[in-house]
Amino acid sequence: MRMRPTLSWTPAGDLPPGTTDPGPVVEMLGAGDVLVLSGAGISTESGIPDYRGEGGSLSRHTPMTYQEFTAHHEARRRYWARSHLGWRTFGRARPNAGHRAVAAFERHGLLTGVITQNVDGLHQAAGSGRTVELHGSLDRVVCLSCGTFSPRGELARRLEEANPGFAPVAAGLNPDGDADLTDEQVGDFRVLPCTVCGGVLKPDVVFFGETVPPERVERCRAAVREAASLLVLGSSLTVMSGLRFVRQAAEAGKPVVIVNRDATRGDRHAVTRVALPLGPALTSVAERLGISAGVS
Repeated sequence: MRMRPTLSWTPAGDLPPGTTDPGPVVEMLGAGDVLVLSGAGISTESGIPDYRGEGGSLSRHTPMTYQEFTAHHEARRRYWARSHLGWRTFGRARPNAGHRAVAAFERHGLLTGVITQNVDGLHQAAGSGRTVELHGSLDRVVCLSCGTFSPRGELARRLEEANPGFAPVAAGLNPDGDADLTDEQVGDFRVLPCTVCGGVLKPDVVFFGETVPPERVERCRAAVREAASLLVLGSSLTVMSGLRFVRQAAEAGKPVVIVNRDATRGDRHAVTRVALPLGPALTSVAERLGISAGVS
């Protein structure tokens, strides 16, 4: 599967309106066997902006593509300078009420699992155990030559040593952990090679234009087949890599409920869209189900 570098989507005028009643979510979770598909919107309350919501990062930032990263050293320099700075904030992010509610639903046996489009690891940090990271995770690094994986923290220490005093003030942080820096701020930032073979290092995340591992896609397809319903949390579903699972569920006659304040590309496949902020909405749902969703 190849991620399409789709950066925007314009809602059609005939999309069904959203509701502010979380009842459909309560009803779905009460029936059990729910699969969650989450997007960047669930992490905004942890201080990580989304791509396309109000104030989303795409209004000021174009994500790195796989083709650009692999073809140009200067692109890698720019990416690693921005990502290294962003990691200092991104790596300190903590789960919010939405993540904790999802983990609580899993603990009470209401979920079959979580597919997340996010690369921040916050579902796992909140206690979700059956999570598939569709687009990988920023806390790992992979060598494009020898395939060796290593912890992001290890590379962060090496980059600190190689770039003493690197501390520009970023204009903002993006969902992929990339901070906004000018070319002047990037300067002559030193990019480091793989310690095993000297090859090019890349975060273990799927860039726009890159192929998602087929076995990971099949795990997600199998999860959709095994679930009774699909609950989408905080995703505009603009990118086909997430939308395809909504379409799969709908085509199989499985109900889809979306919780997202703005219209999504999957609305026409859903029973309804609940237009509420995720943290308060999921906390309310947990309370109505008699579930404690406090700090894990």
